[in-house]
Amino acid sequence: MKPFIGMPSDSDPKIHGFTDYIDDNVAQAIIKAGGVPVILPPNNSEEIAKDYVKNLDGIAFLGGPDIDPTLFGEEPIAKIGSTSLIKDKFEIALCRQAYQAGKAIFGICRGIQIISVALGGTVFQDFPSQSEDAFIKHHQDAPIFYPSHHITTEAGTKAETILGDHPYVNSHHHQTVKEPGTELFVSGRAADHAVEVVESKKNDQVLAVQWHPEFLFDTKPEEMELFRDFVERSKKSY
Repeated sequence: MKPFIGMPSDSDPKIHGFTDYIDDNVAQAIIKAGGVPVILPPNNSEEIAKDYVKNLDGIAFLGGPDIDPTLFGEEPIAKIGSTSLIKDKFEIALCRQAYQAGKAIFGICRGIQIISVALGGTVFQDFPSQSEDAFIKHHQDAPIFYPSHHITTEAGTKAETILGDHPYVNSHHHQTVKEPGTELFVSGRAADHAVEVVESKKNDQVLAVQWHPEFLFDTKPEEMELFRDFVERSKKSY
């Protein structure tokens, strides 16, 4: 049986309320990898998060707005972008429930950040201005389906196994993980030390990346392998 993969949606305000959506590229990558994508609208109920986790095999946390810094003990700085507190709280609850239930977890861009915050970590609200090491252009002007900079993965990690030691990735962010929390470790960084990949310490339950493999999987086999790995992980419990 194909695993069912939950994907929290973004929401745009409209005249009659909110329109929930995801980027179709992610759904298509999951389908191609053998999974069944399911869109999860944000809400204020932790009970619904529990129900989702109970009925799904894996959760993919996707790109989207900045994360409200009050959720990791900071006040917003001038360079922070738009945030959605309801979305943040829902995804944090969903991630914690999924982690505790032993479900497979995958993160893309904002997803790597929300997973880290949910599991006790912190985020640079604006990496270019808050890190003295920052020098790479992490918000590329080139089309997103082109890679724009390299990262280096740690030897012996799942990241290295899937991506190789020096993968070429795209980049569309200004926030990035500062501290990944006690359950995760950093397995890939950019040349300016920006966190690009995190994994779970105890097993292979969690894998999250800072770039957007959903725009590269048609041209770069290793990016498709991220989705295949996630779907395979979703078939087992941790």
